[in-house]
Amino acid sequence: MPCSGAPPTREGVIDLGAKYLDGRPEAQLTIPATDQGIVLKRGSAELDGYGIREPLVFEHDGTYLMHYDASDDKTGWRNYLATSKDLIHWEKKGVILELGQEGDDDSSCAVYGVTYPENGVWHMFYIGSDYKREHPYDIPDFPYVTMKAKSDSPYGPWIKQDIVPFRMKENTYYSTTASSGAIVKDGDEYLQFFSASVLDSNKITKRTLGIARTKDLDGEWTVDPEPLFPLEEQIENSTVFFEEETGTWFLFTNHVGINEIKEYTDAVWVYWTKDIQRWNVDDKALVFDGSMCSWSKSVIGAPSVFRLGDKLALFYDGVEGSGFDHFHRDIGVAWLDLPIQIPQKQK
Repeated sequence: MPCSGAPPTREGVIDLGAKYLDGRPEAQLTIPATDQGIVLKRGSAELDGYGIREPLVFEHDGTYLMHYDASDDKTGWRNYLATSKDLIHWEKKGVILELGQEGDDDSSCAVYGVTYPENGVWHMFYIGSDYKREHPYDIPDFPYVTMKAKSDSPYGPWIKQDIVPFRMKENTYYSTTASSGAIVKDGDEYLQFFSASVLDSNKITKRTLGIARTKDLDGEWTVDPEPLFPLEEQIENSTVFFEEETGTWFLFTNHVGINEIKEYTDAVWVYWTKDIQRWNVDDKALVFDGSMCSWSKSVIGAPSVFRLGDKLALFYDGVEGSGFDHFHRDIGVAWLDLPIQIPQKQK
């Protein structure tokens, strides 16, 4: 899901001593990942030539699958599939979610398909939008909503369901966005770490993550009244990893930065906790940004992680060079050693 919003211009916002123009919070600690580089490149215009983004990686019967967003020369942004045997070499399988009809909540985009298997059924929670923009400039935009599909196989076909997991709600931290995120089962309850945002009175977008809950993957979800972290954190998209060696949960998310030109996804941050129900905004670190990347020096988008032995693969999207474009992105991978070494805070 791309970030959206304009740079702040009102008096009193700019802090010249801060990293970001509006003084939004920074990660004071660092757990640096080691970049390997691009592992999946956009192809021809008729396939996915306008860019590939927002990878989501999972495994089934010894094969790795990646859902990613892409756009061809005729249609808007949709969910695609690629497969791999080693997490490095990927084979594209094509589109797996088509756009909805005129008037549907996913008539403009059907992207970011988060999967969860249960009792032989694969559930997909994906992002839809009916925001209208002329192709090929139809990058998805607010409002983002969470939609549902299911299949008997992770390869599809995916059948869209007439189910509303949860939606935006006025006067809340998810009044502008309530879009799909990582799903974890805790006891008899499913937790979805969804992306939330509001557009404030100055037309500035603020972003965070929240938890939605359900005991039925085909039912409605209840959204927690308070977000996981303050809206000022400016984060979106989630991937969750449990490290058995230390009993620690790690939540990787995309940070949205800002410069003189625009807002853009500039880094991957990670938060950690021993209790998946409780998180501390101060327990966080920078994991990956343009200074660590070998090919994308500004944009670092939409993390997804997967464990391989004593390494954690961190997938992300980026733009070669120093551009900020939502188009012409490719997908790369970086690596973290396990167990993750949490740095000590300075006293």
